[in-house]
Amino acid sequence: MDKKKMGSETLLYPMPAVLVGAMVGKKPNFMTAAWCGIAASTPPAISVAIRPSRYTLEGINATGTFSINVPSTDLAPKVDYCGIYSGHKQNKAQIFDVEFGSLQTAPLIKQCPVNLECKVIHQLDLHSHILFIGQILETYVKQDCITDGKPDASKIDPLIYSTLLVFIDGARKRFIRIKAVTTKNS
Repeated sequence: MDKKKMGSETLLYPMPAVLVGAMVGKKPNFMTAAWCGIAASTPPAISVAIRPSRYTLEGINATGTFSINVPSTDLAPKVDYCGIYSGHKQNKAQIFDVEFGSLQTAPLIKQCPVNLECKVIHQLDLHSHILFIGQILETYVKQDCITDGKPDASKIDPLIYSTLLVFIDGARKRFIRIKAVTTKNS
């Protein structure tokens, strides 16, 4: 085998960079997460892994709900900010326009092209992280990100996170843009 053994590593790429929203007390809070993915189709469900020390966890545990907000690449600085600073010390909601859908306990970010409202249906303590499985109760997509009645990934322009060494224009980047692949017929 012409491969180097790396040990037990979490090397699954690409990872979405999402903003997890929850009401902590009576105020909205958002945190950056990359360990997030679809868990089931029926009922539609999503998984997200959150460290037990995270402020947002308090809100999810208190309400049993959360939101997944899918940012576009132009929101990278704000996504980075939400990943660096704790809601214990910073009001991160003030950098966004916050709105609510059907759930009044799962804050949504207006600037994100896609928002998912979720209800916790299962959680698993994995020691370093709590894995939440949330049933997706509603999905919101900006009108200008829809083509022929369906979400258009090239218009959503989702932000991708990488812990690999990614260099763009000579600088190391944590967030990368995955350009849409087009064919001659598209």
